[in-house]
Amino acid sequence: MTGAEATAARSKPKNVKKLTVKVAGMSCAACASRIEKALSKTAGVEGASVNFAVETATVDYRPESITPEKILDKIKETGYRPVTGRTELKLSGMSCAACAARIEKGLSKLPGVTRAAVNFATEKAVVEYNPAGIDVPEIKKAVADIGYKAFEVDDRTTADLERQEREREIRRQKSLVVFSGVLSAPLVVDMLAMVFNLHHVIPAFFMNPYFQFAVATPIQFIAGANFYKEAYVALRGRSANMSVLVALGTTAAYLYSVVVTFWGGRIGVTGVYYETAAIIITLILLGKTLETIAKGRTSESIKKLIGLQAKNAHVVRDGREIEIPVEEVEVNDLVVVRPGEKIPVDGIVQEGNSTVDESMLTGESVPVDKKAGDEVIGATINKLGTFKFEATKVGKDTALAQIVKIVEEAQGSKAPIQRMADVISAYFVPVVVAFALVTFFAWFYFGAPGNFTRALLNFTAVLVIACPCALGLATPTSIMVGTGKGAENGILIKSGEYLEKTHKLTVIILDKTGTITKGEPALTDLLPAPEYKGYEKELLQLAGTAEKNSEHPLAQAIIRYAKEKDAALNDPQQFKAIPGHGVDAVIEGSRILLGTRKLMQENQVDITELTAAIAKLEGEGKTAMLMAVDGKPAAIIGVADTIKETSKEAIAQLKSMGLEVWMLTGDNRRTAEAIAQQVGVENVLAEVLPEDKAKQVEKLRAQGKTVGMVGDGINDAPALVTADVGFAIGTGTDVAIEAADITLMRGDLRGIVAAIRLSRATIKNIKQNLFWALAYNTIGIPVAALGFLNPVVAGAAMAFSSVSVVTNALRLRRFKPGLSGGHN
Repeated sequence: MTGAEATAARSKPKNVKKLTVKVAGMSCAACASRIEKALSKTAGVEGASVNFAVETATVDYRPESITPEKILDKIKETGYRPVTGRTELKLSGMSCAACAARIEKGLSKLPGVTRAAVNFATEKAVVEYNPAGIDVPEIKKAVADIGYKAFEVDDRTTADLERQEREREIRRQKSLVVFSGVLSAPLVVDMLAMVFNLHHVIPAFFMNPYFQFAVATPIQFIAGANFYKEAYVALRGRSANMSVLVALGTTAAYLYSVVVTFWGGRIGVTGVYYETAAIIITLILLGKTLETIAKGRTSESIKKLIGLQAKNAHVVRDGREIEIPVEEVEVNDLVVVRPGEKIPVDGIVQEGNSTVDESMLTGESVPVDKKAGDEVIGATINKLGTFKFEATKVGKDTALAQIVKIVEEAQGSKAPIQRMADVISAYFVPVVVAFALVTFFAWFYFGAPGNFTRALLNFTAVLVIACPCALGLATPTSIMVGTGKGAENGILIKSGEYLEKTHKLTVIILDKTGTITKGEPALTDLLPAPEYKGYEKELLQLAGTAEKNSEHPLAQAIIRYAKEKDAALNDPQQFKAIPGHGVDAVIEGSRILLGTRKLMQENQVDITELTAAIAKLEGEGKTAMLMAVDGKPAAIIGVADTIKETSKEAIAQLKSMGLEVWMLTGDNRRTAEAIAQQVGVENVLAEVLPEDKAKQVEKLRAQGKTVGMVGDGINDAPALVTADVGFAIGTGTDVAIEAADITLMRGDLRGIVAAIRLSRATIKNIKQNLFWALAYNTIGIPVAALGFLNPVVAGAAMAFSSVSVVTNALRLRRFKPGLSGGHN
């Protein structure tokens, strides 16, 4: 079972596709809940999840039953706007109208394209598309595949579109805050004068009800227009949101004041409350503006990742070097990179040597040496030499693009802890409206019988203090910051569910080979026989030469070590590989045997004097290779899969965090326990066949333990899938095929420690947010109902409750994955 198969096995059916689209116009979690319900009820939709914090809808649908365009139309029907991109392309190569029709037909069929129009006369194509499903380079490539060329007239990327949309919304909100603030100022002055009895020091017209009507009306119907629009859309769809509460509360105070202003004398009522409606709208607009700005900052990790991408690339075409945009680099292009330049795409080095700084993707601070045959990752920085590499992955296939995709999907996902908040949000507004009506009648008939003004003010206070937004933002904002922070540190978390599950882990199972150890044999000991003491260099040279033509991993370990020690390796005069035993070679007239005990016994080499040393090496988990020269024992060479430098430290930290650590391996028990002892693991599962690893994971889960499995993501795929959380230790280039729930981009077990710390910090942050949101509403609504809160104070509290939740989530950006501590 491969990693990809394992992932597919627990994901959606093959005939179900996923559509992700940005949605504008949501004002609170109730809006997200409404869109989610509408989409879920649509024929052909298998499942829908709408995330208010990231303003994204993710829909699983059957393409034979519904098209992406109809899904977008459904979102529009609910009163919200799917964010679509629009690009204009200049076309070349068309010879007649049939060419235009062919391009238009081809573009219209692309997944993510909602409309395409090609004009033969102007040689232009206008394409409307879903930025979450397709981007402009893909559209241009589709035109090229049809047989024509396309050049952008309007070069706007997905990131640009989202940024422009957010900036436009912030500008709109700021202008409304200023407009509303200026007009509210006289009303604030009048309110303060009333509180502190300072009417004699302010202009008399400030207290004139007609003047107050004149300044409050534009606030109510221009600054507050969006509340009415959103409330209408929600009520038309038989649901309610925060805007319903604001519109109801402020309209009640405003209409009461209008009636008193124009008919108060006839009905014997005085005292207007224009300032209540106006200031509430101003404060809530201010809160919404701050919330939008703060929400934009929660996605900074994604912006940082996208910003890593190189803009241009130097490629060799037709024998000459040219500079082109990175989007135009194709697979198999020969790319030239000079010192200080960013590597534009993923590939394999063909010529030259260098060191590359991969810290921006893997978190590894030490530059990595690169030579011919080594892989390089796009967006990393070339430090020293100039080299050429062949492009193997471009566009959306690069490691960086895959990382961005994983993080975006994780940030758009919902954690199980959010379900409670979603359920509460769905019923919140109707319950609050009902409670406000009960408050009004209770005060009017019992609390202050006949006092309509007092009942109305308390009714308004209940409506405007209730804040479903804080509840809706509590979880997704923290998930956004947490997953983004993980990506910055080389920890890729596939969804909010796994970020939440990780903090519950009680057991960590570590695969030995490639996880605790480096995964490749290395020469650890060269022990000469008594008569060869002092001749270690010569023995190493003989061993390296004897193994020079062998492909066996143990032979390669000897050759690598010999080269590191600058031993001269010549070709042996004779060479014979004996499968399962070793090699038999002749070097400068001497017969060299190198291999197992059995090889020595078959050639009558007496190894009695080396027996104790052999036993010692094997007791340390090493493979003992015996060497004889002309029929006499000459040396023992110890070879082992060496332990990673950071494994012992990481395991100690896992244990100090209260986790039970197990080691799982197919090695014999003696070797396994030797390795386990070196790294401090007491629980060992040895001699486990690959197909039985998943059963061992299941056994521990059956004992009621929450299990995290750490492996290479390919051989261990079934075990990774069986575990509650699967961790794959790999490199950036492996990202696309991992079966794991969390991928660590560098082969360092300390990443597991960092991932668990990050999960704990995020869940702690979410619980703080949920506590604040629930406590705020639980305490605030009854206090308002009992008449202890002025509606203006209630409006201010509501306006800033959401901001406080988002601001608390942003504290996660200070999380440090360092080994000495984490975020508090």
